[in-house]
Amino acid sequence: MALAIPPDGTPPHAPAAALSRGHELTLAHRRASAPAARLAVVVVNFCQWRNTARLVQQLRRSAAVKTGVATIQVVDNGSPSHPLANRLARMRGVTVRKVNANLGFAAAVNRGCKLTTGPWVLLLNPDTTVTDGFLDDVLGLATRNDLPVDVGVVGFRLLNRDGTPQPSAGSFPSFGRTVAGLFLARARRKCDLNPGGDKRAVEWATGGCFLVRRECFEQLSGLDESFFLYYEDVDFCRRAADRGWRVWFDPALEVTHHWPLHARRVPPPLRLVTRHALLTYARRHWAAWQANLLSGAVWLEAGARELAATVRGETEAARCFGQLRRLVGDITSGRTREAAARIRYAAAFLHPIAAEQDGRTS
Repeated sequence: MALAIPPDGTPPHAPAAALSRGHELTLAHRRASAPAARLAVVVVNFCQWRNTARLVQQLRRSAAVKTGVATIQVVDNGSPSHPLANRLARMRGVTVRKVNANLGFAAAVNRGCKLTTGPWVLLLNPDTTVTDGFLDDVLGLATRNDLPVDVGVVGFRLLNRDGTPQPSAGSFPSFGRTVAGLFLARARRKCDLNPGGDKRAVEWATGGCFLVRRECFEQLSGLDESFFLYYEDVDFCRRAADRGWRVWFDPALEVTHHWPLHARRVPPPLRLVTRHALLTYARRHWAAWQANLLSGAVWLEAGARELAATVRGETEAARCFGQLRRLVGDITSGRTREAAARIRYAAAFLHPIAAEQDGRTS
């Protein structure tokens, strides 16, 4: 496929440091004082203003937002300007923070959380939709007397667009599970289906709908910003478990997730990002020999895809897979600055990929 030229004019080869120094702009209007918030919702927007606006409107139908005990923080990760940004910022209970570069999901979440207060934080993807009163139910769960104090994360049931269950939690990825997952459908490679209607302990829950106790979040210094996109939720839950926190899956609350990764095409720049996330996770949590074997497999995969793209005359796709091969070497050798630059290279092409799903969550 041909890679689109980034609409913000950022050259694909721009170094990571130049992209991460972007200034921020808070869009908010002075409002009357409100009661102390108990729940902060953080939504990271990237080229999905219409989806984000629809989600915010749904969240605002909760009594929790109307009374001020829940607030909504939108962090825009370097999207092109859009009139919906100012419109959202004028809504009661909503604040918009714009950053003029794509810092990655983890970094944007961390910034959003620092701008909020309250003992609980709910992370929601913009391509999700919720029912009226959803935040009231979330608050009810968070304040229940039977919620143990060592539960740091709660994941909810995710549904596909057609109402069928969407895998949303699972066991920590290991080398064996990752290899075995190659023989499963994409939807089952990382997550379990989570059948049944009872809440239970799980090892990790997806960050697309992720309720976290602020004490747990701050103790772990938030999400690891080494992850640009994907696997930061798995890593967070693993680090939380190491600190004695538990992760629950509660299917009583449901969220529709319209465009999970396994249901979308994976263009070369997005594949570079997802492979970076998996390799980073492996280096953090697997034995060295396992991480090295995975690196070798990804290097071979990238080489085969680069050759195929070259034969098809897809020059830009071939160049991207060449970047992925070099990324494997950077990660293996600990060249973090070079690896970050290659991720920024891919990120410069993500605008049209993200925008494909905008306005399609109705």
